[in-house]
Amino acid sequence: MKCCPITKKGSIVGGGYSNRTRATKFNPTGKKRKYPNLQKKTLFVPEINKKITLTLSTRAIKTINKKGAYSVLKSAGLI
Repeated sequence: MKCCPITKKGSIVGGGYSNRTRATKFNPTGKKRKYPNLQKKTLFVPEINKKITLTLSTRAIKTINKKGAYSVLKSAGLI
């Protein structure tokens, strides 16, 4: 399963119900799997002088931009 190592976001199953279905309980549309927005990123961590390639969610990328790569990866247990 594809999952973000920092935020632990993975796919979820959501119901695809229209308003007509809610009103009449007729013709249900079934379930649909929804995937997180995962992107492959190469990060340079100057504290350890290494490049790390990870598949991250966009929320994790924003967190890294705000707090810094080393502190976020250390708290997630990746370093």
